[in-house]
Amino acid sequence: MQIGNLLKAIGPGIIFASMAIGVSHLVQSTRAGAMYGFGLLGLILLTNLLKYPFFEYAARYANATGESLIDGYFKMGRWVLWGYFLLTVTSMFFVMAAVGVVTAGFLDNLFGVGNLLWVTIGLFLFGLILLVVGKYKTLDSLIKVIGGVLLVSTLIAFVLALAHGPQAKGADLLPYINWADGKTILFLIALMGWMPTAVDMSTWTSLWTVERIKQTGYHPTLKESLFDFNFGYIATALLAICFVTLGAYLMYGTGVETATSSSVFANQVVEMYTKTIGKWSYWIVAASAFSIMFGTSISVMDGYARVLERTTELLFLSQKDAKKALDDQRFYNASIVILLIGAFAILYYMLFWKKNPNGFKALVDLATTISFLIAPFVAVVNYLLVTSKDFPEGARPKPWMRVLSWLGILFLTGFSIYFLWVK
Repeated sequence: MQIGNLLKAIGPGIIFASMAIGVSHLVQSTRAGAMYGFGLLGLILLTNLLKYPFFEYAARYANATGESLIDGYFKMGRWVLWGYFLLTVTSMFFVMAAVGVVTAGFLDNLFGVGNLLWVTIGLFLFGLILLVVGKYKTLDSLIKVIGGVLLVSTLIAFVLALAHGPQAKGADLLPYINWADGKTILFLIALMGWMPTAVDMSTWTSLWTVERIKQTGYHPTLKESLFDFNFGYIATALLAICFVTLGAYLMYGTGVETATSSSVFANQVVEMYTKTIGKWSYWIVAASAFSIMFGTSISVMDGYARVLERTTELLFLSQKDAKKALDDQRFYNASIVILLIGAFAILYYMLFWKKNPNGFKALVDLATTISFLIAPFVAVVNYLLVTSKDFPEGARPKPWMRVLSWLGILFLTGFSIYFLWVK
């Protein structure tokens, strides 16, 4: 691989990592460490491994065909795309609401505004303007800077936490876990739902890959596209270990419970860093934590907007009009507006109108649980796309990837059935 060509290919994988690191890492992985020590670390790593094929197939499909997974779903049959469209509409408002409130909490913690409602409104409006005006190029540049800052600060905090040791001296960091306990099962499903992120968001990687090819005018080799994706995916897995460790070392066994308010939780996360790096680092850490959540928020806005845009074009327009619409920004802009209005309506109802003190945790767990329950459908469809006779033979996955895919499908399906049975 030539360095110049590789640099042209790099982008979608980093955006994927930034999108994934947000709620699943800053919130859920930290909570896992704070509540169960290292008891869930093995499950987190297993989830990353068994979900890997279905995200990798997104980059693989886009590179080999020059189209997104959504176009592939449409070719499999309108019913497949309708199924994905309905699942997306069912989950997207909850997901955007969860990401939005976490991001608003970190912003409120940084500047001390004190009014989460107005912070959320401002955040959504700024994100809308940024994407409508700047499009993919701005997103790509922004994420690369944000990701680098968080990666460095997290690794520093991780190393220093290991050096200082656990806050609760003598605490058993591998406690007994009652796997049949209803509360534990609910948290496990929510944790796995977005670890490293939701499987239905695999289509975003394919959309970003296609957009990167348009932006640079260079169609990378399959090896280059997969290098870009694997770099981002491995980074998310390593950072998950870091956040579990920070939660376990700095919160587990101390008697401090994870907050039910997004602003207070944001402060807890920032304090985890400052306890290890030093009080002098507060503003740097607070800005870094907000930045990565803002990057996640922008990525989620862009991802869902692209999905809505492309599914709408394929399902409701003629084939000729759908091709023309690829360069029409209006569909994309309208999709972002619809997404943000729906997300804010859910936020307002659950947190501001109902004034539920546990609304933050409930919203995050609900969004991640929905994502986990719809994962088996997307996993199966992604697998069928890249193993079909119509897919280029040279780009089809190796036998070991096929075996891993079936193990992943069984894992996702089995846990979903178990969750429904417990409920």
